[in-house]
Amino acid sequence: MSAPPSTTGARRPGPLLTTVLLALVAGLIAVGFTTLAPSDPPGPVAAAGSAGAPSALDRAITTARDKLARRDQDPRTWAGLGAAYVEAARAKGDPTYYPKAEEALRKSLAQQPDGNGPALSGLGALANARHDFTAARDWGEQAKAVLPDNAEVYGVLTDAYTQLGDTAAATDALQRMLDLKPGVASFTRAAYEFELHGRVEDARHALDRALADAVDPGDVVFCRHLLGKLAFDNGDFDTAQRHFDAGLRAVPDAGSLLQGKATVAAARGRTAEALAGLQDIVARQPSLDGLQEYALLLTAAGQPEPAARQYAIIEEQQGIDAASGANIDLEASLVAVDRGNAKRALELAQAEWSRRQPVFVADAVAWALHLNGRDAEALTYADRAASTGWRSAAAAYHRGMILAGLGRNAEAVTALTEALRINPHFSPVGAPAARTALANLGGAR
Repeated sequence: MSAPPSTTGARRPGPLLTTVLLALVAGLIAVGFTTLAPSDPPGPVAAAGSAGAPSALDRAITTARDKLARRDQDPRTWAGLGAAYVEAARAKGDPTYYPKAEEALRKSLAQQPDGNGPALSGLGALANARHDFTAARDWGEQAKAVLPDNAEVYGVLTDAYTQLGDTAAATDALQRMLDLKPGVASFTRAAYEFELHGRVEDARHALDRALADAVDPGDVVFCRHLLGKLAFDNGDFDTAQRHFDAGLRAVPDAGSLLQGKATVAAARGRTAEALAGLQDIVARQPSLDGLQEYALLLTAAGQPEPAARQYAIIEEQQGIDAASGANIDLEASLVAVDRGNAKRALELAQAEWSRRQPVFVADAVAWALHLNGRDAEALTYADRAASTGWRSAAAAYHRGMILAGLGRNAEAVTALTEALRINPHFSPVGAPAARTALANLGGAR
């Protein structure tokens, strides 16, 4: 396998993007940070679709379908229905909506082949959801030619270019989106951009601004989850807990927030509580992320048989995703690592790298190479994973273990120490392994 391409062209967020976020921070100071503090959530609202009531998204789908039943020749409504199906797949964690979305969007395009920006943008969003980021980029660029001033189109392009590892193009698309429509969608993307470049405080300020603009309960949950996850990933468990709790006061059954609370409980050593929480979550709202976290914690807790059952469910879910047209190679590679199948993990990670080269895929390839005893090659990819300044405890741990495998012990101690400094409980398996490796290298802490 060839080495990763040069990263000399990689670019940090440009001055305009930075200026926008600095202005946002100034605005936050002007209104007072207490209005956005985790302990001061918005007033309680009913969960979307809770208590048997249809959500706004469900109502939009029903309205569009009823309209099309009366008049099939309506490319605009077909495009809207397709976009709603894409969102439903995300919101409900149900990939079976993807084929429905594609059918609706392609019908829209067939009825209006020229100048149909909404259908082109919808197909780009669908391709992003299926992890076909090259197709998403191509659909997004076609949509941009038709709708050069549409913020949603630039959201499609931001996501596609970010996932492809084209940081310059991603920053340009994000800047345009912020210029056109500052709001939850653009601010959360800005936060992700900053996080990938190691600018954690800028990411937090962007998410604070997104939360200030969040009105819909789903947006409130989304922002609280991202703020909690950012805090957790950087070792601030108290702040993470406050965000998850605040979000749950708005939507008490939000699965992402309940999972976040379980993650914090596990990090604080409350394993039984965490396992009980995750068990309930995957029973009610199964997702690959939740199932994998539950399986890994079961493994760390010395419960291999229940863990194996969860991995069997994961395989079934991955099959559903694949049948719906989604690419799951990266996720499947990470599961293969957890299950000790190093060869399969590397095959899948390499396949993903052949399609896209963001820093987190570089990290997955590096770790899989290490597990296969190929540390010299692994270090090249670990270097790529660190190229943007991305601040990840797991990636630092991987780098440290690779360096130790090469006999570069002093550097290994530095990397492993950094991993535990970022988050001393970043993984129920990885964090203890990092401490053991440090002790063996004479850098115990």
